[in-house]
Order: sequence, then C-alpha cells, then structure tokens
Amino acid sequence: MKQLFFLLLLFVSLDTMTQNKQVLYGFAENPQTLLLNPGAETNYKFHVGIPFLSGLSGDVALKNFKLTDLFSEDGIDFNTKFFRLLNKLDVNDHLKLNLQMDVLNVGFRVDDKTYISFGFYQELDVIGYWPKDVITFLNEGNAPYLNKSFDLSQIVYKADFVGALHVGVSRKVNPKLTLGGRFKLYSSALNLETQNNSGTVTTQRGSNNIYTHYLNTIDLNFLSAGLVEDDEYLENPTELITNSFLGGSLGIGLDFGMTYHISPRLEFTGSIIDFGYINYSKKVQNTTVKGSYTFEGVNFLFDPASPTNYWADLNADFEEKVPRGNNTNSYTSWRPTKLNAALKYSFGNQRRSKYCYDNTFKEFYTDAFGLQIHTIMRPLSPQYAITGFYEKTFTEKLHAKVTYTLDDYSFHNVGAGISTQIGNVSLFGMVDNIFAYHNLANASSVSFQMGLNLIFD
Repeated sequence: MKQLFFLLLLFVSLDTMTQNKQVLYGFAENPQTLLLNPGAETNYKFHVGIPFLSGLSGDVALKNFKLTDLFSEDGIDFNTKFFRLLNKLDVNDHLKLNLQMDVLNVGFRVDDKTYISFGFYQELDVIGYWPKDVITFLNEGNAPYLNKSFDLSQIVYKADFVGALHVGVSRKVNPKLTLGGRFKLYSSALNLETQNNSGTVTTQRGSNNIYTHYLNTIDLNFLSAGLVEDDEYLENPTELITNSFLGGSLGIGLDFGMTYHISPRLEFTGSIIDFGYINYSKKVQNTTVKGSYTFEGVNFLFDPASPTNYWADLNADFEEKVPRGNNTNSYTSWRPTKLNAALKYSFGNQRRSKYCYDNTFKEFYTDAFGLQIHTIMRPLSPQYAITGFYEKTFTEKLHAKVTYTLDDYSFHNVGAGISTQIGNVSLFGMVDNIFAYHNLANASSVSFQMGLNLIFD
C-alpha cells in the first residue's frame, strides 16, 4: 500500500510539468533535437545549455478519462458519475506521465562533418493501467458475477526515476546523409513495477456450500528498487536526486538516428531512442504471491470441550497453499524504447545562410510541411501517435511550428512552438493541445516545453 500511495503522490505532484515532444522533433535545429534524433543536422560550432533550463519536457495523459467526468456541475450525483466511470474504463485505459530535465547539455564541432554532444538528464517515467477485473471485484464483490474469472494479469504498472549520463556523435556522411548515435549510462534511483502477473479468481455454485471460490494458479510479482532497505522505507526524498547521479541501479542504452535529403526539398528523418535496459540491484524489495486455493466456506461444529479456531486454521491453510514471500533478488527491465520517423517537404522563398565554422553556405526554404509518426513501447502494447505539421521561417533566427496530432488521447490536439536566437542566446517555447487551456479539467492531455541555450556559430 505504501508503494501504491507513493506512486499516486508522484502522479499528483508532477502532473503540471507536461510537454509533447512531437513539437520539438526536428524543429529549428535546437540542440535538444539531438536527444530525439542523434542524427539531426547541426549548423553551429558549439552549444552550452543553461543548467536545469536548457530543456524541460514532459507528457501527461489520461486515456478515456477527464476530470469533468467526475466534477462537472451538471446536476448528476457524484456516486452516479463515479460508478458510470468505473463501467466505462477498461484494461487498455491508463495514466501515463513523463518528465525530463536537462541538468547538463554541451556540444562541440570536431570538424565540418562531425558534432559531438554530451550531458546528463533526469527522467521520471510512469504508466499505470486500469485493472478492470480487480476493481470490479473489490467494488461489487463476486456474488453478481458467478462463473466469471477475474483476471489478475490486468495489474500492470511501472514507475522509474532515472538519471542518464550520455555522449553522442552526429556525422555528415555526404551532402545527403547524416547519421548519429548516442550511448547512455542509466542510474535508476527508484523503480516500482509488476512483471508477468497471472491467475484468476472464480466463484461458482457449490455442492457442500452455497458458493465455491477458486483461486487458480496465482502468480503475482510486485517489484521495487530504491524504496526499501533493511525493511525501512525511504524517508528522505532528496536521496532520489543524489542516487540518480550514478548512485542507483545501473543500466545501458543506445540511441540511433539519421537525416536523409531525398531531394533539395524532400527530407526524411528517423530515430530509435532508449534501446536499453536497467539491472535493478540497489535497495531491492520484492513481494511474490503464488499458488492455487479452493474455498467452500467453513462448516462450524460446536464442541465446547475442544473448541476449534476456524479462522486461524483457514489462514494457515491459505498461507501454505498460496504463500506470500519477500526477497531482495535483483531483476532486469527494458527501457520504454521510442521510434520516430518524419517526412518533410520544404517550399516557399529560398534563402542562404552562412556557416561561420567553415565559411560555407546552406540553401533553405521559408516554409515546410510534413508528417511524423511516433511510437513508444509500453508493457501491454505499443502506443502510437501521428502528427501533421507546418513550419515557418520568418528570419534566419526566428522559426515557428504548428502541429496536429492524433493519438490515444485526442483527435483534435493542436500544438505550436516558436524558436528564436538573439545574439548567442537561443530559446524556445512550446504548448500542446492549445484549445484545452480554456478548460483544463476537460482535457485528456496538456503540455508545454521551454529551453534556454547558448549557441556559437
């Protein structure tokens, strides 16, 4: 229960830090685009991110649920709304949250073809699915659902707070093709998750009693790392921050990316981000429940000379056949790998900009539109998003982007971003789901992003 409460606390305390990275992807050659595509093109000598301000990003969303479902002033009783919501949600509905902050982000050019970047960021990634059968069983009991098997495999959640030390290289292979890669060393300060739960609970008409209850092949695994040590729960939350600096459970990851100019006007980009894993071995506390059990009730026999403690006997029998145990065994979990692909067509007025680092010129167009596909691997199934976008270059240092995204949460998500450079100071700001800001309680997802960097041409 403490683990679930802590998970809920993270949801509530961080749901104001949000952002949709489809707006940033491939936009205006900002340094943070290298974290989304290490094969993105860069046209500057070096950059230095302002610590803790160079990149703030996040994403929070509730599938098939909005706050107005419960709290709208429509004259309907709250209990009615609550039970209506319980009936509406299913096992594919979920809450997801991602928050990422650059602590350090630096890059420099080795030569006219090679750019190296490195840094450190912290990331919180959370997803929790709606266990439909479990909630129904706890809320309504089993009597109305005779012969129904309540599926315990629906208990699925994962929360991870990690720090990532990374170094990447972007290399222009030829005028058309740029390739890039990034190596990451993860340090997980906190992990809460389930893995491979199974088993069912079924109630049928009994022969020796009214009902017979079957717990069939129960196998539940609740895993945690960074939260418990020597049976004592974490009391100082600042330990999470310090442990993310290589003090937690370690893992490795790789990013790959590319940019390919099919023609002077048509460009394809693609990337694979966070292909890696973490071996959780620090402050591990796991709970397992395994076994099968059949219960037909208790037949009381009154014997004053030799009274029987029925409940103690029942509990001992249950513990023997469905034992619950704790262990500190290390475990491994894959990171949520992301895949991006985009096709962009440029048009409008053609202009030239000078690369100060090698005194060459680049031709570019003032307008562009395109299509981007984003996929992230999740415990139950991949999540997809498709984004149409339009980019406008007003001057060499001022750019804007408008997006329209279709995903699991909305079919009318309009976002916008702006990027500018004043002297050596580069800044950008973005919001997503613009039309939801007049009534945030009726939004399934809301987001923003900002960044501040020093760029030297």
